[in-house]
Amino acid sequence: MWQYEKKLQYPVKIKNPNPKYAKIIISQFGGPDGELAASMRYLSQRYSMPYAELKGLLTDIGTEELAHMEMISAMVQQLTRELDEKEIVASGFDTYFVDHTAGVYPVAASGVPFTAAYFGVKGDVLTDLHEDLAAEQKARTTYDNLLRLIDDPDIRDPLKFLREREIVHYQRFGEGLRLATDKLNAKNFYACNPSFDKNCRK
Repeated sequence: MWQYEKKLQYPVKIKNPNPKYAKIIISQFGGPDGELAASMRYLSQRYSMPYAELKGLLTDIGTEELAHMEMISAMVQQLTRELDEKEIVASGFDTYFVDHTAGVYPVAASGVPFTAAYFGVKGDVLTDLHEDLAAEQKARTTYDNLLRLIDDPDIRDPLKFLREREIVHYQRFGEGLRLATDKLNAKNFYACNPSFDKNCRK
């Protein structure tokens, strides 16, 4: 069951529309390291996690990523409201506008549409947790890049909040990795697997 609270996790109140910024921020919705991929990654991985603590961790973070996706979508919508044709062309937003008008569509800043190939689900505890740690760092780097290019404080404020959450998630996945390695035994630890190594201790 999900409970939906009808407010953003962090306020988004952008006074000045700017389709040029919308065109790059949208990458954190539908890009390779965006919030849509993050939520699908974690909410899919949780089914094969053998430990209740890790299932809970993936559910918590996966759900929060949905809230982040909502924030990014709100930012894109506010940045593209009430545009005229001249603004659309001058900002370079015309290539997006032709296909989607001002609808919020999951796409990377490069124009590549979202694909499930952006996220990994392996069904192996250590593999999936390392995937998650890397994903959080890649998302943090993307936020770093956006903050380098954007000077509007109304946009930077929620971006900084989202960047901080990537760091917190990275730390939580690090704790989850320590928990997992403490629980693993010789039969399923990655360094020693008796199913294909005859010399492995059982």
